[in-house]
Amino acid sequence: MHDLFFVAFLAGLIALGFRRPFLFVLGYAYVDIVSPQRLSYYLLNAVPVSLIFFVLAVGGWLVMDDKKDTRVSVRQIILIVLLAWCAYTTLTADFPAAALGKWDWVWKALIFAIFLPFTLRTRLRIEALLLFMVLSAASIIIVGGIKTIFSGGGYGVLNLGLDDNSGLYEGSTISTVAIAIIPTILFLAKYGTIFPADWRVKLFTAALVFACLLIPIGTSTRTGLICIGLVAIMILRDSQKRMLYMAGMALAVVVAIPLLPASYTQRMQTIQGYQADESASTRLAVWAWTWSYVQDHPGGGGFNAYLQNHLTIRLKGPGVGGAGAPNAVEYDKARAYHSAYFEMLGEQGFFGLGLWAMLQIAGLLRMEMLRRRFRKATDPNEAWIAPLATALQHGHVIYLVGALFIAIAFQPFIYMLLAAEIGLDSYVRRTRPKNRPQPMPGAAAVAA
Repeated sequence: MHDLFFVAFLAGLIALGFRRPFLFVLGYAYVDIVSPQRLSYYLLNAVPVSLIFFVLAVGGWLVMDDKKDTRVSVRQIILIVLLAWCAYTTLTADFPAAALGKWDWVWKALIFAIFLPFTLRTRLRIEALLLFMVLSAASIIIVGGIKTIFSGGGYGVLNLGLDDNSGLYEGSTISTVAIAIIPTILFLAKYGTIFPADWRVKLFTAALVFACLLIPIGTSTRTGLICIGLVAIMILRDSQKRMLYMAGMALAVVVAIPLLPASYTQRMQTIQGYQADESASTRLAVWAWTWSYVQDHPGGGGFNAYLQNHLTIRLKGPGVGGAGAPNAVEYDKARAYHSAYFEMLGEQGFFGLGLWAMLQIAGLLRMEMLRRRFRKATDPNEAWIAPLATALQHGHVIYLVGALFIAIAFQPFIYMLLAAEIGLDSYVRRTRPKNRPQPMPGAAAVAA
């Protein structure tokens, strides 16, 4: 039954896609996020599902889609340059075989991010993409939320449906994504046109947001806790009743703390005593090694260059709860970056990090421009633009903060979010240009 569900769902998308080729794009987004071929026990294991949907998506757009006034944005050009630079660093990587393993999925994420904005020509398509992204992530988040309620979860314990600590199934990554999509979930519930904003949508929205908040608890990730605090501040930014909102948040915290599992509160205590925590101290040691490495290799070492690091980790104090020897010195090697920023720096050098930073900054600035331009719009055809730009911007900021502590510089889900930003920006430029010519006085009378 498990395999048959995935096969039937994907087959249905393909069948409908020949009438609505944009469904191939949505299908690829679903496949890239959920990875049903990895969840499948037998039927999909040997089928290149991702490649099939990618070919159908590009082919459907080339053959059947409207390409009038298609334009390439500056951020797409940055993505193209970043793709070329990653290809170069892969060819010159310190560990060619390991680099090719990561390149195998990175290039797909970048290519799809470059291609996706071309297909987002209407409000319906933008909403459909975001809805598919949210529901695809929700298939993982809801499972994690239910298991957290009944088991309490724990660091490295919560099984999200796949016994593989990679992609969105990794605890810190899904915690960051779960919190980052909350603004988009709230936007779709209020402004979405695909489902009516009735009691069923509101109930599902509340339940899904609650499940998103449970994920950092179930996975016991410190990154998730920081992201929860950030999303609370972000929502306060546009709240009309700030004092009431702040009082409600304070009450929620007071009620929630006694209900949190002991494993979670113990894990969060390590934030304050990070110098005595091995995990946090290892991160600092890896970052110091990476900075030292790029002084001699300013172009980076290619994907997975961290495999060559050798670390000396100095713990200050006896550790959380008094565990461990006081002021211990430990040694480790081949430890991952645990930060998207140092991941980019170590693998792609200063040039690659600069391209990546330009991509992030440009996205935040463009969303802020759209937000300010349309925040007082009263036309129903424009009133949704500012809230969506705000939701995407908030999700982007949460990603950037979460990326401080996890190596998700090339996470495909995030690049779909960036592509949605580009698509919204291109849609507004195409349909609502600032310098649209105004009709001459009396032109209407003459035309009549």
